[in-house]
Amino acid sequence: MIELIQSARPAIFIGLFLVFACWEVLSPRRSRGHPLLRRWLGNIGILAVGTVLARLILPLAPVSVAVWADQAGVGILNAVKIQPVVAGIFAFLILDLLIYGQHVAFHRIPVLWRIHRMHHSDLDLDTSSGLRFHPLEIIFSLVLKMAAVAVLGAPVLSVLLFEVVLNATSMFNHSSINIPANVDRILRRVVVTPDMHRVHHSVYRDETDSNFGFNIPWWDRALGTYKDQPRDGHGEMQLGLPDLRDQRCAGLINLLMQPFVKIIPASRSATREPEN
Repeated sequence: MIELIQSARPAIFIGLFLVFACWEVLSPRRSRGHPLLRRWLGNIGILAVGTVLARLILPLAPVSVAVWADQAGVGILNAVKIQPVVAGIFAFLILDLLIYGQHVAFHRIPVLWRIHRMHHSDLDLDTSSGLRFHPLEIIFSLVLKMAAVAVLGAPVLSVLLFEVVLNATSMFNHSSINIPANVDRILRRVVVTPDMHRVHHSVYRDETDSNFGFNIPWWDRALGTYKDQPRDGHGEMQLGLPDLRDQRCAGLINLLMQPFVKIIPASRSATREPEN
């Protein structure tokens, strides 16, 4: 089963990307405000560069570390007697909490924010935005996940499913698909929905620093970072960063260089900060 899922990962990724992309065309949540081709070339291009660099720098992946930990008997879950299903669910939840914590850190620590802000500089939001992470962030995340998998001794199947679900939910919750409000209210009890995550891409700082979850919405609710709706409404809210409004920033080279470029802060009016 593990080999089957592993071999099917590229097909699952491409299939879900096409499903969400078509859904956005047939039933969009918001109208597009910026050129699609430029954004898609940049977003898909940055994914390609990040994937290649990650494979070159880190030949191992979290799944490979899980296989090694299982064979070597390394990690907490390999040292205690626990049912495999319970161990798998526990490992999945801990890995998801770890990604939540990583996301919060990338917002709170200035040097990490310089890397992560490229993701937030997208002026529109669609399923391609779920691919838009700087290679340095991808490598950082891989190292963190591999360390966590080794310490936990996470089951191989649990790690593999986590990686598949993380990719799927990233594309899903960044997509601009129209989900009825009553359905969204039910869904966001168990998964981060597009309407929930879109708040995180608001130009308002307090909204940007909320709804950090990717897979599971519970961490935001439990740890006080949950915001139900954007103050300007989903149709009118402005996305992106107030300091990066130039569409030329969507080009691949500019995306790669963003962490190393000093950004001049926008004026107070441009930041759309709420008035006292």
